[in-house]
Amino acid sequence: MTDEFSAQPAPGSDWRAISRPLDRPVRLAVLISGGGTTLTNFLNQIEAGKLPAEVALVIASRADCGGVERARRAGLPCEIVERKNFAGVAPFSSEIFRLCREARADLVTLAGFLALIEVPDDFAFRVMNIHPALIPAFCGKGFYGHKVHEAVLERGARVSGCTVHFADNHYDHGPIIVQQAVDVLDSDSPQTLAARVFAAECQTYPEAIRLYALGRLEVCGRRVRVRPG
Repeated sequence: MTDEFSAQPAPGSDWRAISRPLDRPVRLAVLISGGGTTLTNFLNQIEAGKLPAEVALVIASRADCGGVERARRAGLPCEIVERKNFAGVAPFSSEIFRLCREARADLVTLAGFLALIEVPDDFAFRVMNIHPALIPAFCGKGFYGHKVHEAVLERGARVSGCTVHFADNHYDHGPIIVQQAVDVLDSDSPQTLAARVFAAECQTYPEAIRLYALGRLEVCGRRVRVRPG
């Protein structure tokens, strides 16, 4: 699992709490573009009593992605918001966050959501993303899915992993919350590496959500620290 960051603030720095402990399950909006495997992990963790959350809304960027059927089979409200139907990022984002407000989502989680969005002021530090590498390596525009793992292997990296961070208005750019390292094996293919990284994601993303729900995250600039529990 990840190590909690507990560095002391520098003199004059401005650490601030970004959430308060909730006395109820945190309400999630889950944004998907693919098969919905991260959504399924959330639901499994919730059912097992390991994640104090409820999925209030699923938003898909494509009507034909497999996650839509998974969401509907689970009885979850699911909306389709396709980027091609909007003139730009701003109106596309506006519709997404309108739906999140209507659903009273506490936290928006990007779960393989491939479209760039603009985060409005009232959702600052309320949008999380997971990336299948150790940011700042192998991240940014064009680095998604198996393309990340192919690049890791082509570069000959010995370590990869996953990163949960707060999303801002740039790809893979916001403050890092937690990371988990995964060794890269000489025998790895993009598929085998992806499987091990996803296993790490299944632990790390719920961990970040739990920390948020417990009000244990503080931010200063682009640094996040975890307050002791």
